[in-house]
Amino acid sequence: MLTPGSSAPAIELEDTAGQAWRLSDHLRPRSALVYFMRSTSCPICNRHVRDLVARRDEFAADNVGVYIAVPEDRDRALAWKTKHGIPFPVLVGSDRTPHESIGLTRTVFGSMQQSGSILVDPDGIIRHVHGATLPTSSYDKKGILAAIDSMRSGTRS
Repeated sequence: MLTPGSSAPAIELEDTAGQAWRLSDHLRPRSALVYFMRSTSCPICNRHVRDLVARRDEFAADNVGVYIAVPEDRDRALAWKTKHGIPFPVLVGSDRTPHESIGLTRTVFGSMQQSGSILVDPDGIIRHVHGATLPTSSYDKKGILAAIDSMRSGTRS
């Protein structure tokens, strides 16, 4: 797993239109928050995404782009995005799951996909990272908001 204060990895994914998506292309002048869902069928993860959507104006005001990464293929991701009216880019892996790119692996005998988030500032420095096996604890809203607040005030969390 990644650590706050370190440089962000070279994350390369695809959006639901099949276009290449690189984390480094979505920084400067913005920060990037990527939420890694356990699956699009996870009701708890969907609740977390609804909270991200409800806070989209706050994120925009703080110059934070929000991206949702899912382990499913592009067609299933697009269907989910469309059905739920997700306003953020939804990302999938091109050769492996997006989760593997930051160390969110499958646990409990390979049956439980970990979920979590990463917040990267415009300079490519990880400001917050969180992962969990159980989806109930995968969305660290307080930690994300505290990291955004520290970026706003110019301090490192």
